[in-house]
Amino acid sequence: MRGRGGPPGERTTSGGPSGPGPDDGAGPHAGRPPGARTGPGNPGAPPALHAEGIRKRFGPTLALDGVRLTVRPGEAHALVGRNGAGKSTLVSVLTGLVRPDTGTVSFAGRAAPRFGDAAAWQRRVACVHQRSMTVPDLTVAENLHLGHLPRGRIRWQALRARAREVLAEYGVDVDPAARIRELGVEQRQFVEIARALTHGARLIVLDEPTARLDAAGIDRLFTELRALRARGVAFLFISHHLQEVHELCDTVTVLRDARRVLTAPVAGLSRDALVEAMTGERPGTAAHRPPSGPPGPEVLRTERLALDGHFAPADLAVRAGEVVGLAGAAGSGATALAETLAGLRAPGGGRITVGGRPVRAGSVPHALAAGIGYVPEDRHREGLIATRSVAENVTLTVGDQLGPGGTVLPSRAREFARRMITALDIKAAGPAAPVTGLSGGNQQKVVIARALAREPRVLVAVRPTNGVDIKSKEALLGTVRRVADAGACALIVSDELDDLRICDRVLTLFRGRVTGEFAAGWRDGELVAAMEGMAPPGAAVEAPGGRPAHGAAAPPAGPPVRPAAGPAAPPVGDPVAPAARPDATEGTAP
Repeated sequence: MRGRGGPPGERTTSGGPSGPGPDDGAGPHAGRPPGARTGPGNPGAPPALHAEGIRKRFGPTLALDGVRLTVRPGEAHALVGRNGAGKSTLVSVLTGLVRPDTGTVSFAGRAAPRFGDAAAWQRRVACVHQRSMTVPDLTVAENLHLGHLPRGRIRWQALRARAREVLAEYGVDVDPAARIRELGVEQRQFVEIARALTHGARLIVLDEPTARLDAAGIDRLFTELRALRARGVAFLFISHHLQEVHELCDTVTVLRDARRVLTAPVAGLSRDALVEAMTGERPGTAAHRPPSGPPGPEVLRTERLALDGHFAPADLAVRAGEVVGLAGAAGSGATALAETLAGLRAPGGGRITVGGRPVRAGSVPHALAAGIGYVPEDRHREGLIATRSVAENVTLTVGDQLGPGGTVLPSRAREFARRMITALDIKAAGPAAPVTGLSGGNQQKVVIARALAREPRVLVAVRPTNGVDIKSKEALLGTVRRVADAGACALIVSDELDDLRICDRVLTLFRGRVTGEFAAGWRDGELVAAMEGMAPPGAAVEAPGGRPAHGAAAPPAGPPVRPAAGPAAPPVGDPVAPAARPDATEGTAP
């Protein structure tokens, strides 16, 4: 008999303590292609981690209800669930930051250290957070030994030599003398992993480790993780990207409403079954489909818009009712183009118009006044004021509408916030609720609410579903679609294929240049190839209405982009020949 969330033969639990079963830790699975995943190590060894009957309550909120989790040595074990399911609380318990009300935790067959003994916990488990916990102004060597520096006089040369040995041992190609702020996200993660292993931890919790990596960076990360797994290091992998769970992990545990509802081998577990376990609902047959009707009049246009070192002269035209995707990996120039539209960057040349009226470039107030709403990529760093309430965050851009003479009347602010909370279904206690108390999906809804507060004609959203669960993704993308359906237009900048499926068309960028345009119904492989600069030379994908679109592969990397002189090119989507001059088509991000 089939349980909810899994195909026949898989055991699904409804939460609460449960006895050992065949799904509590996975061994090597038959039928797996060679090299696809590295299975756990010695099956007779005690679990790297075993948690039993973990229960935790915060006031009236039950955060964990009898959760059980087992991770074997050398295993990559995925922990998934919607925002608010209990993942963060469970990780806090497993890393010694929160004391459970009931339940036990053990590492390698030995009871967990007493609560409060931070050094002892660090010798058993470490967490690499989505936001780096390294100290930017210290060197790699200093970060590796942070909290474990010798007393008295420090021999810096010996410290750096030891750091070099540690980095080499774990395959981390980083200069020990480099300051952390000089490293990329990927390198910082490897430094944190090396630091944890140096302290003795054999279980590493990875919290959304791929959130800020491009495809090549993810491949390198997974390669290094597989090498460490072969040495017996276990990983608890937290991700909202289900394809990564299937690519890297042996076993998956699903939390829903504070309970464990599924632990099963990843091999043979379909994406739909996993989504059903996470949500308690069968996945819909289709995402938000683009409208079938023709788009309205042109709303947004750029002419020869360029930013030196980021993107070549770009000509875009987006019409009312359209959702257009800008797809590109890190360094493609897509995010820089979005930031330029929002007034966060001053372009080196070109112009922007909304509704036929020019927008003063490089000015956020003028972009807002022109009707451009913006959702930034990183809600924590760029999208929210963490010390303020939901109401204060939602109304940041409409202070001039909430009282006479530029004053803000609290009653009007609360009423405005209530309307936005209702419209976007934000799960919050009320307008006065602190924004830090919301789940990631609801925090993102607050950011989008602020972008929509002025009823923009153009909504520019950069990776709008970054770090949120699958149901929140559907809600957020549905909001973007409704903005366009109401007569505005939207631009989604993302390398997440699921973000782009609601788009009427998608433009791909590579090294600052548009390499293709894809109508709705594109194939994943073709789109990814164009994003990675691998589109076949001269290829074109038919755009809506039968028009040819850009499809030529990008040339090899060249000098930074510089605005090209000459007459303005027609908007992307109209017939256009590939650019002939390298300085007009190539660019590298700094």
